[in-house]
Amino acid sequence: MHNYTRKDIMEMVEDEDVGFIRLQFTDIYGTMKNMAVTVSQLKKAMDNQCMFDASPIRDFPGAGESDLYLYPDLNTFEIFPWRPQQGKVARLICDIHCSDGRPCESDPRQVLKKVLAEAEKMGYTMKAGPECEFFLFHTDEDGLPTTLTHEQGGYFDVGPLDFGENARRDMVLTLEEMGFVIESSYHETAPAQHEIDFQFDEALVTADNIMTFRMVVKTIAKRHGLHATFMPKPKTETAGSGMHLNLSLHKDGKNIFRDDEDPNGISREAYYFMGGLMKHMQAITCITNPTVNSYKRLVPGFEAPVYLGWSASTRNPLLRIPPVRGEHARIELRSPDSSANPYLAFAVLLAAGLDGIRNQILPPEGIDRNIQAMTDEERARLQIEKLPANLGEAVRELEQDAYIREVLGQKLASDIIAARKQEYQDYCMQVTDWEIANYLYKV
Repeated sequence: MHNYTRKDIMEMVEDEDVGFIRLQFTDIYGTMKNMAVTVSQLKKAMDNQCMFDASPIRDFPGAGESDLYLYPDLNTFEIFPWRPQQGKVARLICDIHCSDGRPCESDPRQVLKKVLAEAEKMGYTMKAGPECEFFLFHTDEDGLPTTLTHEQGGYFDVGPLDFGENARRDMVLTLEEMGFVIESSYHETAPAQHEIDFQFDEALVTADNIMTFRMVVKTIAKRHGLHATFMPKPKTETAGSGMHLNLSLHKDGKNIFRDDEDPNGISREAYYFMGGLMKHMQAITCITNPTVNSYKRLVPGFEAPVYLGWSASTRNPLLRIPPVRGEHARIELRSPDSSANPYLAFAVLLAAGLDGIRNQILPPEGIDRNIQAMTDEERARLQIEKLPANLGEAVRELEQDAYIREVLGQKLASDIIAARKQEYQDYCMQVTDWEIANYLYKV
């Protein structure tokens, strides 16, 4: 994490011949937005005087105000390596404030910062590491995205089977040039599917990094004539793309999830954290899996989780305890996907875990079997619950969880619920090709 001053930024802008600054922020859907200014306006931007009209942005959380202000986080200053060497382009990630200077309570980044402040009062910081999967597809003659690929690469395959290795290499090199520490990159299970994993960091930094990561991946893919998509399930017959999240809590510089005496290598606090996650997971799913398409991935037959459960020995539960021990002890949550707003996802996950610690909520017994392979009777006997099966169910779970709604703030929670209800209703009204193929000639 950087620790830049105004003077540092002004010097970098001059030394690197930066001519343009993008002031970036994120809407409630996890979509990056920006307003660009020239270097002549940089001091004004760093004085928090750049105003924008939020009213045209769909469902933008402006608390009823159209004129909002961008407050740049100086530590997020980065120069884009792919732009021209003269008159370079840089960015600053911003928080949203109201016209009277108040933080906009519905700004996703502010929501996360509020929960992080609550954790800090308890002495905790959360660190998170994502595993981001995506597809690289061809574009058509107009440059528009398709779901077409000519490759048949599979897990860990290399070129020439892996058609995307050159693009993926350029993504990794670009990310490293922007300060990322890339731990691994490889071809995933499905044709044209890839994964790039970067080093864990504090939750706010990781959320910022996820937004930057998506931008870089899409930008470099386009330069290779490809379209990168983080859509959870773009093709029916292949595996979907997830964003597994590795989570740990730290106190006084030490990982408090660590317990070398425990059979699974994790502490009582880690079990409580899992208990809180499982208590609120069905409502949280509306945030970590926020689209209609998200639930096409959370189905039996693939590796994505369908049921609530945890294990330290199987790879397909909702919550997994990786075999690493010591300071790398952590919990892996396997249900989220990259359509999620990372700020809101980390906010509700941390808040749920803190609820588990405060109230000493233990999770149910771990299940060291493939839950999906069990019979309905076995799952019923073990009282194993399912994740929401569709966006409509997930919205209802969020409506019923007062704690998670309070974490989001009632205004933002209401906006999310209304937007997702409308999305699901619109989806349910569509007549699909599958329905035509199966019913048109029968009835």
